[in-house]
Amino acid sequence: MKKSIFGILLMMEGFFLLLALMISFHYGEGDYKAFLITALICFGVGALCKWVGETRGDTHMTRSDSFLVVALSWVVFSALGMIPFMMLRDMDMASAFFETMSGFTTTGATCINDIDSMTHALKFWRSITQWMGGLGIVVFSFALIPVYEMKNSNVFSAEVTGLGLDKLTPRIGSTARRLLLIYLLLTGVCVLCYWAGPMNLFDAVCHSMTTIATGGFSTHTASIAYYHSTYLEYVCPVFMLLSSVNFSLYYYMSIRRPQVLLKNEELRVFLCIVAFMVAFFVFLFYMAPLVHVRDVAALPQGFEERLRSAFFHVSTTITSTGFSAQKFDYVAWGAPYWMPTVVIMAIGACAGSTAGGIKVIRIIICAKSVFNEFILQLHPRAVMSVKVSGKVVPEDRTRRALAFIFVYVLLVVIGMTTFTFIGIDADTGLGSSISMLSNVGPGTGSTGPAGNFSRVPAFGKWMMSFYMLVGRLEIYSVLFFFMPSYWKERK
Repeated sequence: MKKSIFGILLMMEGFFLLLALMISFHYGEGDYKAFLITALICFGVGALCKWVGETRGDTHMTRSDSFLVVALSWVVFSALGMIPFMMLRDMDMASAFFETMSGFTTTGATCINDIDSMTHALKFWRSITQWMGGLGIVVFSFALIPVYEMKNSNVFSAEVTGLGLDKLTPRIGSTARRLLLIYLLLTGVCVLCYWAGPMNLFDAVCHSMTTIATGGFSTHTASIAYYHSTYLEYVCPVFMLLSSVNFSLYYYMSIRRPQVLLKNEELRVFLCIVAFMVAFFVFLFYMAPLVHVRDVAALPQGFEERLRSAFFHVSTTITSTGFSAQKFDYVAWGAPYWMPTVVIMAIGACAGSTAGGIKVIRIIICAKSVFNEFILQLHPRAVMSVKVSGKVVPEDRTRRALAFIFVYVLLVVIGMTTFTFIGIDADTGLGSSISMLSNVGPGTGSTGPAGNFSRVPAFGKWMMSFYMLVGRLEIYSVLFFFMPSYWKERK
C-alpha cells in the first residue's frame, strides 16, 4: 500500500511537469527536454513503485506509515522537481533542491539572482510547485484520482492540519474534491483581477497560483514592484488574506452553513491582528524622525502610500507569502520595523489555510492557557478551561499547542546558532530561521527583501530546506523520524 500510494504521487508530479512541457512548446524556447526527461523519470519510478506495491498486496497502513509517506513524498518531489533547474540554470544540487523545496513548501525563498532571464516554462514550473504545495500534494491526488480513496484519513490528515476532518464529509475523496474546487475558484478569480490590471495573461496565471498558495514566487526579480502598480498593491493583499482563512470555513459556506464564518474566533483574532499591525506600521512611518532609520528615502511618504505600504507589508508577511512591492524593504527601514515584522512572521495566519507560521489558533490557546494559570495562582481551587469559539479545548490539544511553540522557538535558536558557525551574522540567522519555519521567504539581513539566499553556503541551504519541510508539515510530522520509539513501533 505504501509503495502504491507513493507511486501514484510521483505520477501526479509527472502530470504537472507535462503542463510545464506544454508551456515550453507554446513559447518555443528550446527547454522542453528538461521537462520531458523529468516527467518520464517521474512516470517511470511512479509506475514501478505502484506495481511493486500492488504485487505485494500489502493493504495495511498505520498512522506512522502515513507520516512516512507524506514526508518522503515532499522530499522526493523536490529531488525530482529540481532536475529542470539543474539542467536549465546550471545550479548546484544544494541550490536546486533549496529552490524546489521552497516551491513545494510555498516558502518563496530563492537562490536565483535574475528571474527575468528564466524561460517561461521554468517560471511556470516554479509557480505550479507552489500551487501544488499550497493545497497539498496528497490532497491533489485524493481529489483527482477517485480510485485513490483510502478507508481511513491517515494519509490525508498527516498532510492537512487544522481542517477538523471529523466534521467534514465522511468520504475523504469528496472532501478533497470540494477543497480543490474552492482552490480553483479562488485562483481563477485572482487571475481575472490580475489580468484586469497591468499583468499579461501568463504573469497573471503564475502570480495567481503563488498568491493563492501564499508562496510568493514571481516571474520577475523585483516581484510585484516590477509593475509599479498601486492597483496590484491593493488587490494582491486581499487575495493573500483570503487564502489565509481556514479552508474548512469556505467548505462550510459552500454547503450553506455561512454562520460558522461569524462564529470562528480564530478568524476574528486574525483580522484584528492584521488591522492592529497595519495601524501600528502607519504609526511607525509617521514616527520615523524619532526612531533609528537606515534610509529615510526608503520609507513611504504621504498617508495613502503609508497605508498602502503597511497593508501590503503586513499582509504579505503574516500570510507567509513574501511578495515585494514598491517602498518595501523592512531591513532598510531599520530595526524598529523589521523586529515587529519577524514577530508577525512567526505568528502566521489561520490553521487549515495555505499560510505558514505558528498559526493564530495556537497563539489563542496558549494565551488563554497562560491567563488561566495566573487566575489559578490567585484561586488554586478554581476550575478553569480553555475555550475557543465557545467550545472547550481538550487538555491534550492545549499541551500540543504549548509543545509546538516550545519546539518552534528551540528550532529558531538552533538555526540561528548554526548560521553563526558558518559565518552568517545573528540578524540574518534569526530572520532566516523564522522565515523558513514559517514558510515566508524573505528573511532579515542579507536574506531580506533586497537580497536572497544565493550567498548562503551549501550546508546552510540544506539546513534551511529541512526547516522549510518541518514548517510546512508543522514540525511533528517530520521530527517523529528522529524518535527511536517511532522506528521501534514500525518493526
